[in-house]
Amino acid sequence: MKVYVTRILPEAGMEKIRAFAETEVWPDDCPPPREVLMEKVRDIDGLLCLLTDRIDEELLANAPRLRVVSQMAVGYDNIDVDACTKRGIKVGNTPGVLTETTADLAFALILAAARRLTEGDRAVRAGKWRTWSPLYMAGQDVHHATIGIVGMGRIGYEMARRATGFEMTILYADQRPNPAAEHDFGARRVELPELLKTSDFVTLHTPLLPETTKLIGAKELAMMKPTAILVNASRGPVVDQKALYEALRDGVIAGAGLDVYEVEPLPMDDPLRTLEN
Repeated sequence: MKVYVTRILPEAGMEKIRAFAETEVWPDDCPPPREVLMEKVRDIDGLLCLLTDRIDEELLANAPRLRVVSQMAVGYDNIDVDACTKRGIKVGNTPGVLTETTADLAFALILAAARRLTEGDRAVRAGKWRTWSPLYMAGQDVHHATIGIVGMGRIGYEMARRATGFEMTILYADQRPNPAAEHDFGARRVELPELLKTSDFVTLHTPLLPETTKLIGAKELAMMKPTAILVNASRGPVVDQKALYEALRDGVIAGAGLDVYEVEPLPMDDPLRTLEN
């Protein structure tokens, strides 16, 4: 069997692949160009890919031997699952392995944005810190605030767990109730508009689906408190990035902590780079 791996991965995982298959690895940290991937899939049985690799009908048509597409990620919106299914190709992902790690990062973004950590760091490095002042870089408290979790799946549940340590009021919006989050952390399920209007921190943990694409746009941002902070640790297109820029620029909301963007890496000329918040 032959397997192609689209990125250098931890050796513990690579050992398992090499043990049963002839393995080739793309040697760069950046994803392989499309034309390279199209060529490599011609005679492989297995493909181990990442979110940055587009696995669509065109590529599958070029891979007559392909039997498995395995993705090192929780999400798989880059893979045409229906096209794989029609060709008898199994698709795998890695749910659960980064649940708590992602929640740690999302909560770190809440703290960093609320306490203005990156702004303060830049000010110190630029020599702008002159003296202590009661209001300078004061930020806002996280403890006893209200957190609104959009998407109460595995990661949302872990966000609720972390919020209890700060004695936060926990709201969540999801198509399905999560009795465990309600029982364990006192989370209360509400409709999205109520969550947006009530929460001090709104954190996004939804999959990227047609119904969640640009779920948070100008209308939704206008519902939020002017002191509110938005955190996105789901997928970039869940937020209308142009609308977010305008809301941050105009003070519609106080700040944002972003783990993901519509285009990654964030282009150097993206207007979000001009904003301190």
